[in-house]
Amino acid sequence: MSEFSQNGVVATLHDFSNRDIDKIENDLKAFSKDRKMELVLPCLYSELEGNALPKIVDEISKTNYLNHVIIGLDRANEQQAKKAWKFFKRLNQPYTILWNDGPNLRKLDDELKEHKLAPQELGKGRNVWYCLGMAIARGEARSLAFHDCDILTYDRRLLAKLFYPVVNPLFNFEFCKGYYPRVSEGKMNGRVSRLLVTPFLMAMEKTLGHNDYLDFMRAFKYPLAGEFSFRRNLMSEMRIPSDWGVEIGILSEMQRNQASNRICQVDLADNYDHKHQDLSIDDQTKGLSKMSIDIIKTLLRKLATQGNTFSLETFRSIKATYYRIALDMIDIYRSDAQMNGLNYDSHIEEKAVELFALNIMKAGESFFENPMDTPFIPTWSRVKSAIPGFIDRLREKVEIDNENYKC
Repeated sequence: MSEFSQNGVVATLHDFSNRDIDKIENDLKAFSKDRKMELVLPCLYSELEGNALPKIVDEISKTNYLNHVIIGLDRANEQQAKKAWKFFKRLNQPYTILWNDGPNLRKLDDELKEHKLAPQELGKGRNVWYCLGMAIARGEARSLAFHDCDILTYDRRLLAKLFYPVVNPLFNFEFCKGYYPRVSEGKMNGRVSRLLVTPFLMAMEKTLGHNDYLDFMRAFKYPLAGEFSFRRNLMSEMRIPSDWGVEIGILSEMQRNQASNRICQVDLADNYDHKHQDLSIDDQTKGLSKMSIDIIKTLLRKLATQGNTFSLETFRSIKATYYRIALDMIDIYRSDAQMNGLNYDSHIEEKAVELFALNIMKAGESFFENPMDTPFIPTWSRVKSAIPGFIDRLREKVEIDNENYKC
């Protein structure tokens, strides 16, 4: 059974396992009459050929409350795009695919580049941003939910619980973040969250002093979860990072723009497993090494906007404090693993901590070298102001692709 604690910063909605999925979905079906729900699936073409996405699509097809599904398709040539439209035909809901590498959307991206409004990096953040634009262009959704497409343990209960807090008319929540335990195959996963984000937030509080933003971020049980939902009034003004800091960046935006009593986190699953990234010790442009640098930079930029100043000595102090806290956390996780009969490799865990400590300094160097760096993609509100009619053309081009390729 889930624990029932509250942190006093954002509401935690637990799963006490005493309400079955049919009752939850019956509520959602009733809510959907006045509160249309749309699901966004940002995916790579390679995920269509994996083990997770076919099951995810089958589970989504069992639901009866979704108004529409928006799929962002990355890294697909024309032949692969045609296969994607056939693949998603198994959905029982209406769906739209954004072929991000297709000629129609590339032309629109080039237009944004001319106005210096295009996403600067390829990746999940860019995919999510274009899907968000399509949802705005459609103009039907009262609530949107996003989740990853590599969830090996997916079932439709996860989706129902993700939507529920933002569509129940008796709730006041505008934004909902998912959380879950990361244990699979007899071991603990979630290294970046366990060994970087949590001890890094603690280290910054010790070094910089008490901070409401740090309190807010520490209130989330799994801040790197890719599952979140929100009401439509947030769509046009949401700033999305283009790099691996997307989840941290979105939470930072919520802390800036929303009262904490309008934000919640929800227990989505008893177990969660997805595709694992390599540590990439020797290449900071890949895997968890790049992810850690992007996350650290996102947190630093946010604190800088609040008036915090950083020097080389500050980063050295943060690094040293982080390293000591992270090593203490390893001792705790080792005990937790042994108590629960899990395998635990302290050597690999310490290698990860050593890499993350090194990347704190690398992120600090990047922060100094690029003080004018703008990691957030412009809001859709800004795009609509700068290029009138652009969002309508986005919908038009996406619909043309769907007419041409949907068999």
